[in-house]
Order: sequence, then structure tokens, then C-alpha cells
Amino acid sequence: MTIDWSRIRPYGDTLDDGAMQLSFSLPVPYGEEAREAAKQLVGKMGLIESQVYHMKDLGEGYTYFILYANCTHSVDFSKIHVPKVEAPIMGFEEINQYIRKHIKRKIIVLGACTGTDAHTVGIDAIMNMKGYHGEYGLERYPEIDAYNLGSQVDNEDLIEKAIAYRADVLLVSQIVTQKEVHVTNLTELVELLEAEGMRDRFILICGGPRIHHELALELGFDAGFGPGTLAPEVASYFSQELARRKGLV
Repeated sequence: MTIDWSRIRPYGDTLDDGAMQLSFSLPVPYGEEAREAAKQLVGKMGLIESQVYHMKDLGEGYTYFILYANCTHSVDFSKIHVPKVEAPIMGFEEINQYIRKHIKRKIIVLGACTGTDAHTVGIDAIMNMKGYHGEYGLERYPEIDAYNLGSQVDNEDLIEKAIAYRADVLLVSQIVTQKEVHVTNLTELVELLEAEGMRDRFILICGGPRIHHELALELGFDAGFGPGTLAPEVASYFSQELARRKGLV
């Protein structure tokens, strides 16, 4: 079956059947009234033929649902354009060779989880020598001096360390996202740098489960990377961006 890129819909068993699976909780007591409330809510989303596949009593007047329904809407995929990091991805050796050729010195990178965020899994995957998913972390790159500051780093402390280390790049990981705290932390860092007249001194990069490049740009960062990003993707970007800024390429 030929796909119509101007009219894309979900599918389950058959292409274009509109089938979707949804899961959510409602603050209502378990029972048939709760089942009907879930179906009515799904109907107001523009979904039809909804069926409650599973519902569970969460206690104290809360119920969890899994529903199947058919979507009547479609999107024009051919007209979608999303801002993305525009930098060719190089391998470990290529990145080091690029830095030696164009930068002619080591790139200094500081990474941290800022604010109250105590989850280092994201920054460790990018920074730590052992790396992640078969790719070395930045600490193993001979042409990069990488410093992992760990978790719960205040933005003021990050800036202080960045000045002391004469950093080129600041990597900020945000795993905790409840109540948009990641937006608050990231915005604060940019505002502090701007207040000190130092925003253009660093390449600012953020990453995390709810981070994407478009959001990063909106918050004043230079680039944003989502979940599953590997060290070569980040290093390829900042090495090329640093060379571009210094007029070396």
C-alpha cells in the first residue's frame, strides 16, 4: 500500500486504520462510572470506537485505564520541518583529528546536572571514560579535557568553575522535569551568564528526556539533545561549532 505523506494516521493491524492505545489515570473511584468517564474523555479527543481494555483501582478515589480507540485525524507529514542540530557526526578518531587540525589545542568541557537534579545517568553517559552503548565518553578523548561535576550543581557554581577552568563548552543534563523544573534551571543559567556579559563566552548544550533542539534554542542554548544521544554526536557538534566561531573553518 502506498503511503500518502500528506495524510498520516496511526495504525495497529492495518495501515491507516487509525488504531491507538492510550493510558492515563483519573481522580475518580473505580467502577462503571469511571469506565464511562474514561470513554467520554477519549471521545472528546476526537477518537471513536473506544474500548476500555484494562482498568485498575489505584485506591483513594483514583483509577488507571488502558484504552483502545480509532483516531479520525491525520497530519501532513510532508509539511513538517523541525529544527535539528546541523553538524555531520564524526567518529572517535575523526573528532580528535578534527580538533588537532582546526582547534590546535584541547577543548575544555564541563558537564553537570544542575539545580536539585541528582540523576547523573545522562551526563555520565556522555562524559565518563567508559561511555555508553559502545561509544567512549568525552573523558577518553585525548583532544578533550572533560570535567564531570556531578549532580545538584548550582548554576552559580557551574559558572564559577567554567571561568576557573577556562571552559569552552558547558553541558547541562536535566533528568528531573516535574513542574517544568528543567526549564527553570536552564533558563536561570542563561540569565546569569547574560547578566555577567558572558553568554557568548561558552557553547551551551543541554540534554535530557524532555529536551529537544527547538526547546534548547528557545531557552537560549546553542543546542539540545534528547534521550539516547551518544558522545560522538555531542562532540561532533561542539568541535565544529567552536571552529566556526573562531573562524577556523
